[in-house]
Amino acid sequence: MNKENALISIKNKKDKILILNIIIIIIGSIFISLGAFHSNVWFDESYSVAISNHSIIDIWNIGGNDVHPVLYYIMLKLISYIFGNNILVFRLFSILPVIILSILGITHIRKDYGEKTGIIFSFLILFLPVISIYATQIRMYTWVMLFVTIMAIYANRIYKKESNLKNWIIFALFSIFSCYTHYYGLMAAGIINLILFIYLIKQAKFRKKDLIIFIIQAIVEISLYIPWLFYFIKQVTSVSKGFWIELKFPDTLFNTLGIQFMGNLNNIFGFCFAICLYIYLGFVIYKCKKEKVNINNAKRSIFIYGLIIFIALIISLFKSPILYPRYLVAITGLLVFFIADIMSKEKNSSITIEICIIIFVISLVSNIQLINNNYDKTNMTQVEYLKENIQKDDIIVYSNIVNGSVFAVNFKDNKQYFYNEEDWNIEDAYKAYGPQMQTVENLDFIDNYKGRIWIIDSIDNSFYNKYFKGNNEFRIINKKAIKTKYPNSFDSEYTGYDYNLILIEK
Repeated sequence: MNKENALISIKNKKDKILILNIIIIIIGSIFISLGAFHSNVWFDESYSVAISNHSIIDIWNIGGNDVHPVLYYIMLKLISYIFGNNILVFRLFSILPVIILSILGITHIRKDYGEKTGIIFSFLILFLPVISIYATQIRMYTWVMLFVTIMAIYANRIYKKESNLKNWIIFALFSIFSCYTHYYGLMAAGIINLILFIYLIKQAKFRKKDLIIFIIQAIVEISLYIPWLFYFIKQVTSVSKGFWIELKFPDTLFNTLGIQFMGNLNNIFGFCFAICLYIYLGFVIYKCKKEKVNINNAKRSIFIYGLIIFIALIISLFKSPILYPRYLVAITGLLVFFIADIMSKEKNSSITIEICIIIFVISLVSNIQLINNNYDKTNMTQVEYLKENIQKDDIIVYSNIVNGSVFAVNFKDNKQYFYNEEDWNIEDAYKAYGPQMQTVENLDFIDNYKGRIWIIDSIDNSFYNKYFKGNNEFRIINKKAIKTKYPNSFDSEYTGYDYNLILIEK
């Protein structure tokens, strides 16, 4: 009877954890969605919106000149067939993979690694401060995070001899999805496939069939990636000739270690919190080793995560910088699993709860700041002003694509010109903003133009002063300086773009 009561007690405890997990997913899904209902875009988002206006074939060709693979852009295109080119829908689309990942805490992580690991995984996926920043951005980061995590889950199931056909198909499918969504996803897929291959070779005597299946699926994966190899080589060559990413120490160190924990807060704060958390996890790992508790799953996960960072660092030091904090969002699922699995081994549940409370408070403070800035009524002042004053035949000219791109996606009926003054090799990539925007290497097109010209300049009027001021051919009709208010932290936010809108007539 005591044994029966004990089993009932265990079942009741598991049921309570399951219910709590579901509550966390519901609350967390609402939490990360709070900042999504706005129409602001920053430069990278504008590119996603712009390229989704093109056909899938054009997305492939234009995106091949960008610095990322194109699966995410194709996904946006498919969504636009249903809902149109809708910024709000695109933002909600970025939230979807985070919610799916949190549900995996119940459906997969809980089943494979236990209730505690599952619930902590769901909580961290939804409430790490970095998540609310990227969950609402019209970019590929949350989707590649989902793809990489699912790939890792099924690789681990195969590793543990759960090598049925379904697991192999899902593993292969999400491997190729990862490769086609982000190059950190490509690195993750390559490393995970290589580790699995080495393991199966070592176990060939016992798992010959699995080794054959692996080789077949690897050939299929490589074959499916071959069509992209031309663009991959082209992008790598382009990056080697110059890229905007820079390694700046100690900021690169602070951001690399603290990206998941700082949200909108100071990067030193995120770094310090990360160090404290990792020290604590190291202490738990030490106890697990002494008590002979198996943590091999967590060790494999953090090994892959760390190896990707190491490879990116080596490439950055000796080739071209590719180590950039927000790219780590792509592999954050691996880190979350490591943290969740190690924390679940802590017998003192109060410590785990306290850490989760601290993470929630940090995320709450960060999210409040994000929401305030996202919904600031001045954010779209420059767009609203131009919509009220622009005429049908007016043209728009700018030399800064960062703030000019905001107009490229908001004004599709007026011809626009981006003056590529520094002669970047981006003309083909920026066809994404066509047909309304054209990249030009000089201002000769103005010679034969008669009419009104809107110059999108920065507050210092540098573009206007250099090319138009003092020229009697042009007459200033109106001038409007606008300073927009965007969040102020790492490079994932609407980063304080300023505008000086100058209307001239020739």
